[in-house]
Amino acid sequence: VYSCFSSTCYIPENLGPADTFTAWCNSHLRKAGTQIENIEEDFRDGLKLMLLLEVISGERLAKPERGKMRVHKISNVNKALNFIASKGVKLVSIGAEEIVDGNAKMTLGMIWTIILRFAIQDISVEETSAKEGLLLWCQRKTAPYKNVNIQNFHISWKDGLGFCALIHRHRPELIDYGKLRKDDPMTNLNTAFDVAEKYLDIPKMLDAEDIVGTARPDEKAIMTYVSSFYHAFSGAQKAETAANRICKVLAVNQENEQLMEDYEKLASDLLEWIRRTIPWLENRVPESTMQAMQQKLEDFRDYRRQHKPPKVQEKCQLEINFNTLQTKLRLSNRPAFMPSEGKMVSDISNAWGALEGAEKGYEEWLLNEIRRLERLDHLAEKFRQKAAIHEAWTEGKEAMLTQKDYETASLSEIKALLKKHEAFESDLAAHQDRVEQIAAIAQELNELEYYDSPSVNARCQKICDQWDALGALTQKRSEALQVRTEKLLETIDQLYLEFAKRAAPFNNWMEGAMEDLQDTFIVHTIEEIQGLSTAHEQFKATLPEADKERQAILGIHNEIAKIVQTYHVNMAGTNPYTTINPTEINAKWDKVRQLVPQRDQALIEEHARQQNNERLRRQFANQANVIGPWIQTKMEEIGRISIEMHGTLEDQLTHLRQYEKSIVNYKPKIDQLEGDHQQIQEALIFDNKHTNYTMEHIRVGWEQLLTTIARTINEIENQILTRDAKGISQEQLNEFRASFNHFDRDHSGTLGAEEFKACLISLGFDIGNDAQGEAEFARIMSIVDPNRLGVVTFQAFIDFMSRETADTDTADQVMASFKVLAGDKNYILAEELRRELPPDQAEYCISRMAPYTGPDAVPGALDYMSFSTALYGESDL
Repeated sequence: VYSCFSSTCYIPENLGPADTFTAWCNSHLRKAGTQIENIEEDFRDGLKLMLLLEVISGERLAKPERGKMRVHKISNVNKALNFIASKGVKLVSIGAEEIVDGNAKMTLGMIWTIILRFAIQDISVEETSAKEGLLLWCQRKTAPYKNVNIQNFHISWKDGLGFCALIHRHRPELIDYGKLRKDDPMTNLNTAFDVAEKYLDIPKMLDAEDIVGTARPDEKAIMTYVSSFYHAFSGAQKAETAANRICKVLAVNQENEQLMEDYEKLASDLLEWIRRTIPWLENRVPESTMQAMQQKLEDFRDYRRQHKPPKVQEKCQLEINFNTLQTKLRLSNRPAFMPSEGKMVSDISNAWGALEGAEKGYEEWLLNEIRRLERLDHLAEKFRQKAAIHEAWTEGKEAMLTQKDYETASLSEIKALLKKHEAFESDLAAHQDRVEQIAAIAQELNELEYYDSPSVNARCQKICDQWDALGALTQKRSEALQVRTEKLLETIDQLYLEFAKRAAPFNNWMEGAMEDLQDTFIVHTIEEIQGLSTAHEQFKATLPEADKERQAILGIHNEIAKIVQTYHVNMAGTNPYTTINPTEINAKWDKVRQLVPQRDQALIEEHARQQNNERLRRQFANQANVIGPWIQTKMEEIGRISIEMHGTLEDQLTHLRQYEKSIVNYKPKIDQLEGDHQQIQEALIFDNKHTNYTMEHIRVGWEQLLTTIARTINEIENQILTRDAKGISQEQLNEFRASFNHFDRDHSGTLGAEEFKACLISLGFDIGNDAQGEAEFARIMSIVDPNRLGVVTFQAFIDFMSRETADTDTADQVMASFKVLAGDKNYILAEELRRELPPDQAEYCISRMAPYTGPDAVPGALDYMSFSTALYGESDL
């Protein structure tokens, strides 16, 4: 049996029908204007045999002998057989004498040899040859058709549907395939044979009745006839191959354009969000109340917990998409993607940095404002208390100082009025400090921009004006009394005076003590509350001495009562020197005694609150002091992983994804720390001496950790993509990584220019120190470091090495594919693109191709050459 992988041809025992071979020969001979009638007789003189070989090979044979003698015929047949042998086919048992003698078996064997060599042997589909290649081609072309199952070159063709399917696949307008029936083979076969002869210029080599009436049709006859279909449609096959290449290139271009559009939209959305958010974070207009500022702080917490985390992920995904897109562009030999102005990854990073700067300043401002408002509320309450006490004391004083009672009083009454006035002056002097305190508090409220400063200022001004008026009236009354008084030395008056002098400061002390015991306090640490508790204990230690003073003052009053009772003095009214009486002193003393335990309880409660605050500080610090170093350790471990080699890239990717999972599983600890931080802020705790880590540090570190692991995984994925697309072996990648790491002395993940040059030399690049070598190295640096940063990343290094060791589609290849579709024309028409390409890719080309303006241009001609170069960045679309 003949094998297409053998260079020797033996005569088959079972030759195909002579009519089939005759028709095949005539299909070629008619190109030379002749034909044969009897295959056994018409090749005997060798003339038409030589002509057949010249037609099917396209070569010229030796000049034939024109004589009629047997020797001339044998010479011609030998020339034909020698030509066949020169094509690598050894003829066994076939001699010129048998052909000249009209040996049917030898003649048909020779024709079969010619058919195999020139019609079938050159058929190749996916590295198969001859019979197998022709069978595979038939199977692929008929695969979409129902009831067609081509497995051989005999019974698979009996129903005629195989022939009809081949014609319909390439020329669907010639046969209405849907109307064919498997149970009507005669109609199917005759339809195929007639259409092939009429429209495809394939002669009728087979007989439908012979095929249907034979249990196993002749394999060689079927192969001969089918090979004619293969050659008839070979031009379409080339067009299909060219169309496939163009579709592949266009698909890559469309996918890249979609990725670019997605990047632009995502970048625009993210930058717009940053643009809207920064003014909000930079707004430093303070609120007038603590409640409003607390709401601002709560809004900021919502921003950090709900609004910003998705944007962190978008920013990370944007960088990953950008790197993946650039890798795909490099792998498909396209120019690098340059985003719109202001949308580079560096622009987004700068905008993000501005956002975080505004964010950090905003949080600090919020806490300072809350602290300020807290201080303001405390001061305002203190102002109101002191002002109320002073206003109550001044009530009726102006009326007392302006009365003219001394004008009609007796001398003794004058003396009484004078002593009373002296006591009032002592009382007035004692209140000077309170007025100064009220003015100082009002001044501080103004400096801190208290929202209700106008009312505070008005009240303070009224108190100051009243105080000045009291001073002037006191001086005026003192002068009036001095003029009309005389010194009286009555004992009772002295006692009254002594009572008044001692009672006034003691009364003032009690009022001050009550004010202090009821004063609100604000502390932030255990030490501060302990200081207040110590001061309170010191105050309580003075109470026994104060009680002695109270007893002494009451003793003076008792002495007066005793003199009055002993000497029966008629006393008109109360102590003329003071309005303070023993009952009032005792009542205030009881009030002081009552307020002391209340103050004790308030200090105890505040001490408990500060202890709880200290617990919150330690609770936060204990976690922060673990999480902070943990994040730093993970960052360092990721840095080591990115420069070390352990296993294949897939192993490294699996390890990194497991590593990423372990990091993500740590998120609950971050959330727990956020909860502790919220408790701290709600408790108005502003410092923590137990840790150097703030929640801001932890947040930034956590976001950087997630971004770093995602970026590292993306780098490994891009390396896998580069390796697979460029055909780089794992050993090559390991060699590249080992060389890169060797020259990365500082383990920074990048190489300086000199380190990179040494690395290239170690890999066999010829880069000398002469001018030519320096120019070559400068060219390489412009590829791996287009931004002229002076460093080369590992990804850029891998891209360069893969480009040096791999091949990709080129503009010339795509241009050649378009030329096939265009039928070797310098332009292509829209209808040709729509016929050969899928609809979406055909319209993609038509919308982007420029009109062709060459001298051979026709209406509607499109320039596929400039389009092909533009795909690879060699011109502009």
